[in-house]
Amino acid sequence: MKVLLVNGSPNKEGCTYTALQEVAGALEKNGIETVMFHIGKKPVQGCTACKACYKLGSCVFKDEQYNEFIERIKEVDGIVVGSPVYYAGPNGSLCALLDRIFYSSGSLLTNKPAAAVVSCRRGGASASFDRLNKYFTINQMPVVTSQYWNSVHGSTPDDVRKDLEGLQTMRTLGNNMAWMLKTTAGSQYPYPEREARTATNFIR
Repeated sequence: MKVLLVNGSPNKEGCTYTALQEVAGALEKNGIETVMFHIGKKPVQGCTACKACYKLGSCVFKDEQYNEFIERIKEVDGIVVGSPVYYAGPNGSLCALLDRIFYSSGSLLTNKPAAAVVSCRRGGASASFDRLNKYFTINQMPVVTSQYWNSVHGSTPDDVRKDLEGLQTMRTLGNNMAWMLKTTAGSQYPYPEREARTATNFIR
């Protein structure tokens, strides 16, 4: 079994990476393979609401980040999305990419366990955490919990390493993700039957 860890920070080995590494360590101790995907520093195309993905099954913008993300999620059993906190929200480039991934190819992630991890200097963690979790809950993905909201605090990786409660929260998350993956693998119970999607518009 394999879990994708998404580093949604432009910094490859910064605070978000440090938190995700703690999750990875717990997963690997439980025999779960991990793979890291770094969003990088290149500009990320946002969704233009062209809806061409309805016909194509994928986004029309074939940028490097999108293509790699799609290939990664095809091969994993779960996902942990990490982001720094910017003005009480996740990194905008990460959200631009997630908007396109979930809108065009969300079916590749449906029913896979998921979790969000956020890193902040002081505040805005819970708002960012809530924002990321909405991608999972709208896409019928079991959300893996921990012992607290999944956040670490600090301005540098060294600061984060001093946040002992935050690091413990990351390890608990990794252990819980491993437990969920193992207990659901090869289940005799099929996934719930999905009804045809119904949309209600409130302005007529």
